[in-house]
Amino acid sequence: MAKILDAYGLMIFLEKETGYEKVESLFIDAVGKGENLLITAVNYGEVCYIILQECGQEKLEEITKIIQTLPIDIVDVDIQLARQAAYFKASKKISYADCFAAALAKICMGEITTGDQEFKVLEHEVNIMWV
Repeated sequence: MAKILDAYGLMIFLEKETGYEKVESLFIDAVGKGENLLITAVNYGEVCYIILQECGQEKLEEITKIIQTLPIDIVDVDIQLARQAAYFKASKKISYADCFAAALAKICMGEITTGDQEFKVLEHEVNIMWV
């Protein structure tokens, strides 16, 4: 099963917040299996703007280098992903960026790793590993 990160899941790891050990263990498993975790370009962009707002450009460049060393593939948004995200946004109360992580999980039958409670509305539609 594909493992998917939303911005929340990746930020927990980067900031070593409560639950980061679960994300860290996903990275360790991914390296051992040769199967990278996935994050959409939209969710990656969300991480970038949060870091820019809170810490500035210099920190973003530092974090970008760290992310490049992690077993993560950044998934570009295509029409199928955009349409599924639009469906979630139209039918659920969830942020548009989070809809992309959920859409990726639905399309590739994967599991989102998050602590973002907004995903609760999608528990019956996508697999979620709560941190």
